[in-house]
Amino acid sequence: MVSTLIIEASVSPDGKLVVFIAFARERAVQCSITREVLEQYFWAPIGASDARLLKAYMDGQKRIAAAVERKMLKAPHEPVRLGAADFSR
Repeated sequence: MVSTLIIEASVSPDGKLVVFIAFARERAVQCSITREVLEQYFWAPIGASDARLLKAYMDGQKRIAAAVERKMLKAPHEPVRLGAADFSR
């Protein structure tokens, strides 16, 4: 399965998530990745600005897309929320 992440990601109003849409198998899935993950696994500084969080997301798109695909295979009809457990392998 090949997913495509939408580049137009945004930071949630509370600043705790980067939200984006992934397209796979001709369907759109609402996705998010936590600030904690971007800080821990994608080199975003702690307390980073929204722009820096989005840069970390863009820089890590291939790894993020792979994690989205794994989650979509397990629960194909659910929104995807990526946390630390998805990258700690």
